[in-house]
Amino acid sequence: MTRHPELGFYTLGGQPESPRELLDEVRLAEELGFGTAFLSERFSIKEAACLTGAMGAITSELGVATAATNHNTRHPAVTAAWATTMHRLTGGRFTLGLGRGLAPQLKAFGLPPTTTAQLEDFIGLMRRLWHGETVTGHDGPAGSWPALRLDPTFDEDIPVALTAFGPQTLALAGRAADAVVLHTFFTDETTARCVATVREAAERAGRDPAAVRVWSCFATVPDHLPEETRLKRTVARLATYLQVYGDLLVRTNGWDPADLERFRADPVVAGLGGWADVVATRDEIEHLATVLPADWLAPAATGSPERCAAAVAAQLDLGVDGVIMHASTPAELAPVVESYGRTAPVPV
Repeated sequence: MTRHPELGFYTLGGQPESPRELLDEVRLAEELGFGTAFLSERFSIKEAACLTGAMGAITSELGVATAATNHNTRHPAVTAAWATTMHRLTGGRFTLGLGRGLAPQLKAFGLPPTTTAQLEDFIGLMRRLWHGETVTGHDGPAGSWPALRLDPTFDEDIPVALTAFGPQTLALAGRAADAVVLHTFFTDETTARCVATVREAAERAGRDPAAVRVWSCFATVPDHLPEETRLKRTVARLATYLQVYGDLLVRTNGWDPADLERFRADPVVAGLGGWADVVATRDEIEHLATVLPADWLAPAATGSPERCAAAVAAQLDLGVDGVIMHASTPAELAPVVESYGRTAPVPV
């Protein structure tokens, strides 16, 4: 079997009924040749430390990454110890992926909004702890701690990834992280610009620009799935993103803000009473499809498995190092991966 280290997927996407669904997903993903399984932490049945341990224990080659967890929902020594445990458990297959999180949720938890300075300070702390340092009297953007230490014999190089949207986080990834995960529904122009921002920041920091791995997060929803499922994972998912951080996504892609205002003013959108991909009925989702500009839905892989595979391969032409085939399970993606494998270059 040919492995595709450049291909990833999200396990436990959507609203899973049981975390045990992850077990079959990652086993099949490894059989299909996926390179990395990503987990997006949710404060429900998707707690990252538990689930990444399970992912690492039942696989032998598949990369295991969070994309993402928060830096401030665990004590830094706990996060550092978790990452070191995962690093050794998996033989170096673990990546600690961090993100800013949702500001309203952090506020509800009594936590301040995440800043770029906090993330950079936290990454520095992790690297020091992973290399056996004792950190005393730390007082920085990430917090203040009298003493932090794991084990003075540690000397671990553990990859850190960042989920990134804006230029500040992209630049931070270039100068301080090992990988960056972009957002879904980025246009080709946005994706290429993000890659350039990361590479340029790495070069300014004296790093090898090619050493920072850039992942495209690319909705991949083949047409052998039921139409209602496809609508939910494309139209309803994009609508949800627009509900949560529409201004940022529209600004990042250079879309017309007037279209966003029309979307928000639509009576069906205004009356949803929750996130579209959770509460909207099929009729409501079909209506949303008439409200959203067609080109906003275009940055996705849809159609036959062959067409989806070609679209995934085209993402690599934009300069990214890997493509996360978002919004579908490994079982659903199997025909796409098989088609991709027939045309993709064999890794050297």
